[in-house]
Amino acid sequence: MMEGFKRTEIKTSGANIVTVVGGNGPPLLLMHGNPFTHLSWHKFAPRLAREFTVVATDLRGYGDSSKPDGGDKHENYSFRNMALDNVEVMAHLGFKSFMAAGHDRGARVLHRMCLDHPAKVERAAILDIIPQHHLLNNLTRDWGRFSWHWFFNIQPEPLPEKMMGADPDWFIQRKLAKTPQGLEFFGKEALAEYMRCFRNPETIHAICEDYRATFGVDLEMDTKDFAAGHKIAMPVLLLWGATGGVGRNHKPAEVWSRYAADIRGAKALPCGHYLSEEAPEETYKELREFFLKQ
Repeated sequence: MMEGFKRTEIKTSGANIVTVVGGNGPPLLLMHGNPFTHLSWHKFAPRLAREFTVVATDLRGYGDSSKPDGGDKHENYSFRNMALDNVEVMAHLGFKSFMAAGHDRGARVLHRMCLDHPAKVERAAILDIIPQHHLLNNLTRDWGRFSWHWFFNIQPEPLPEKMMGADPDWFIQRKLAKTPQGLEFFGKEALAEYMRCFRNPETIHAICEDYRATFGVDLEMDTKDFAAGHKIAMPVLLLWGATGGVGRNHKPAEVWSRYAADIRGAKALPCGHYLSEEAPEETYKELREFFLKQ
């Protein structure tokens, strides 16, 4: 699925991060969402590797990356710490600065990375999210109904862990089958890997810690940055699925204009939430064009 990529494990200051690297050219970091792994990019990462040095990671807590203790306030699963992992991975590989794309949770990691490490990120492609600071301060019935798992995952341990762990295969398939297409657009081998990883109780717990951090330490950081007028400074590409929750329930470009100062493109793709799986050709084209621009 990731032909031509070399898999390794890189120790950061807070975790051991599974990393795959392929290609030659300017460095490009890809960060996946929940409940995936680096394989969420498998449909076009090899093509990007023809023109870029592509680095794809498993976020801490996900895939086969390590799953540290969350800490008293779940701070070890903050987007700040996940961003630092990935900055350290790129430094280990010899890249002082790089371009990056993130989807779902990976896009939230990228948002924080752009604020915390502006000298590191040259260009940022943010796929199918609205900033959590906006979401959690503007709750709507439609968003809550569609994104119910946000509120489920943050419940105190062990309630969500036990419920998801009772039948992890059923749960993950049910969660991912959000559209009439069901699971048909997922690569079979990739889906099998997502399910394998989700069967690990430590992965389920880490995912819950990720969401718990979002409602606590992450929101606190975001609130301070927003009040101070801090925005993403580097060029940004916004992509979202026209039929997904972001496309149906929000005006992404309008919302992001309050969080990013240099939006170079904003486009809805013909798909739902899972852009790289549902619309790989369109996603590849948009990413390639954005990252090739000087």
